[in-house]
Amino acid sequence: MSEVSGAEVLNAARRLETCGLNRGAAGNVSARRGSAFLITPSGMEPDDCSAGDMVEVDLEGRWSGRLKPSSEWRIHRDIYVARQDAGAIVHTHSPFATSLACLGIEIPPFHYMIARFGGSTVRCARYATFGEQALSDAVLEALDSRSACLMANHGMLVFGRDLKQAVALAVEFESLCEQYWRALQIGTPRLLDTDEMARVLAKFGSYGQ
Repeated sequence: MSEVSGAEVLNAARRLETCGLNRGAAGNVSARRGSAFLITPSGMEPDDCSAGDMVEVDLEGRWSGRLKPSSEWRIHRDIYVARQDAGAIVHTHSPFATSLACLGIEIPPFHYMIARFGGSTVRCARYATFGEQALSDAVLEALDSRSACLMANHGMLVFGRDLKQAVALAVEFESLCEQYWRALQIGTPRLLDTDEMARVLAKFGSYGQ
C-alpha cells in the first residue's frame, strides 16, 4: 500500500466542509504514515492550504517545517499509538454532534446503527481545554472499544481504517446525531434493549464488503 499523501489529507478536510461538518479553520484531519502521521495545520482553512502544508508529526510528537500542526495533534498521536486499527482520524465541530456534546450526554441505543461505532452507546468525553494532554486522555477513555465519541462542549471525533472510511463514518455519525437531536424535540426516544444491541453488534462483525 502506498503512503498517504498531503493531497489526500487536504481533500478529506475539504470534503468535510462540503458535507457541512466543518466550517473555516475548525476541526482537523490526519492519516497514519508509517511511524508518523500527516495532519492539517493549525488555524488554517482548507481552501487556503496546499497539499504541502499538511504537517508530518512523528509518534514522539516532533514535527518540522514552517507550519505548526493542528493544536489537537496530541489526540491524533495518542490514538495512533493506542489503536492499531486507526488509520485516519476526523475531528469536527459539526452542528448536531456539537449540540449534543454541549449537553455532555452520551448517545444511547435509540437506533441500531449506533453499533456501527463499536458499542451500544457513543460516549461523551469529559471536558478539558483544547490542545492539552488532559483532553487527549479524556478522548482515549471515551474511545475505549469505540471508534467515535463526542467531546464535551467541543465537537466529535471519529476514526477509520483510512481517510475514505473516516470521512464516511463522520458523515454517518453526524446523521445519527441529527436524528437523535430531532427525536428529542418530540419526546423521549424508545431505546433498544441490551439483548437486541448484542445481536446487532454481532451482526456488525460481518457487516459490509
